[in-house]
Amino acid sequence: MVFKRLLGSLGVGGPTVDTVLDPGPSLPGGPLSGQVQLVGGSADFDIELITLELVARVEAEHEDGESRGTVVFDRFTVGGGFRLSEGEHRSVPFGVTLPWETPVTELHGQGLGVVLGVRTELSVAGAKDKGDLDQLAVRPLPAQEAVLEALGQLGFGFKSADLEYGRIGGTGQQLPFYQEIELTPPGRYAHAVNEIELTFLASPGGLEVVLEADRRGGLFSGGHDTVTRFTVGHDGAEQQDWNALVDGWVQQLVEHRASYDAHASYGHGDPYGHGHGHSQAHGHSDHHHGHEGGHRSGPGMGTAVAAGAAGLAVGVVGGMVAAEVVDEVGDFFEGDDDEEGDEG
Repeated sequence: MVFKRLLGSLGVGGPTVDTVLDPGPSLPGGPLSGQVQLVGGSADFDIELITLELVARVEAEHEDGESRGTVVFDRFTVGGGFRLSEGEHRSVPFGVTLPWETPVTELHGQGLGVVLGVRTELSVAGAKDKGDLDQLAVRPLPAQEAVLEALGQLGFGFKSADLEYGRIGGTGQQLPFYQEIELTPPGRYAHAVNEIELTFLASPGGLEVVLEADRRGGLFSGGHDTVTRFTVGHDGAEQQDWNALVDGWVQQLVEHRASYDAHASYGHGDPYGHGHGHSQAHGHSDHHHGHEGGHRSGPGMGTAVAAGAAGLAVGVVGGMVAAEVVDEVGDFFEGDDDEEGDEG
């Protein structure tokens, strides 16, 4: 999705900017390349800086409920220091590296409802203007895809995906938000959990997989949430028996095998009281965990869709769900940026 916008701060006659990303989805921690195409205005202009911002539509929970806003999660200077002549056409190529924790927006070409963008900012003659906004598509890393595929093979269904502002305590999280993928359990776990929430935290050294179960309450006990954390490497994904590995993770999560006392000292709350506690040990940890302010749902993805044996991608292609995702993306890229937040 490409837009050409007049630099509003310079008025009529200013240069226009059109950023074109190279085709195909990117990978977390991988390259993002393209061209910033400039067309000169009715006079010569000094282009001081060309900056790319990575932006995300993020949900935030607070005392008054929930709100959505735009968060900038990385910036890159890709050009500048030249004069753009009247009417001149100039293309500035760029190549940058995405953060490892960049959220996944699609699985096997099917959108998950997560909205990311690349916004181009020009600094011209002392004025700055955000002149172009393009949709960013990100596919999962091999280990991320293997985990999602295994969950689909095990009978879990895709419910929703969103970005939550805040931090998960006890992890190596770097960005000011994290991605949650909500899954409906298969029959053999339906008696124990309402849903499972999955978060990936990638880094150059591997992948942290955070699983949270919204547990059902019994006759004499209320429901509570349990969190476990696992780590896997980036290498050797093709040799791993992912179905067995992930099934073992889920069983540990549901059965609550690990002791609360083994990691209670590592329980940390994020800015919304959504505190995840984890041990530092490689493998797993469990934690009783409470949501404050109610349970979150993804943008326009409230209907659970069964995934089946073909994997979770099947769950995001049906009717109303797909249409609502398109509406969410359109609102982000066609609306203004008055809601914008910052990195912190």
